Amino acid sequence: MSASSTARRIAATVLAAGAMVSVAALPASAHDGDRHRTPKVEISAVQADSPGRDNRSNRSLNAEWVEITNNTRHPVNLDGWTLKDKDGHRYTFNDYRLAGRSTVRIHTGEGRDSRTDLYQDRRNYVWNNDSDTATLRDDRGRVVDTESWGRHHHRR
Repeated sequence: MSASSTARRIAATVLAAGAMVSVAALPASAHDGDRHRTPKVEISAVQADSPGRDNRSNRSLNAEWVEITNNTRHPVNLDGWTLKDKDGHRYTFNDYRLAGRSTVRIHTGEGRDSRTDLYQDRRNYVWNNDSDTATLRDDRGRVVDTESWGRHHHRR
């Protein structure tokens, strides 16, 4: 066997080995882009249908709520952020900081705001039991997260 044919065989073997390594590594690197990333701030839960009869009592209205969770270690200033349903009912956060790794529950009815509970002070239900979409926007109007349920259910 000549030196040139040996060199070609070695080169072909090296190229083939390199191709095999690339193919073996491809699924792992391609999968990295599919990895689910937890949003910094998200709508983490919705209770659109308050338990019991819908009698518009403050107790029933406050059993209808949306939870917003900060998944980071740092506080997030929600001042000027909005939470809106598909019919245009809007709640605007006023002077509220959501602590790191914490959740706030926004109730529909009246109540005293605290670190863990905020109140829209409404006398009517906001969230439709059968189908609706909650949209959280930052103070610049950019969509941060959405949560849908019912007939037109889409998640993020």
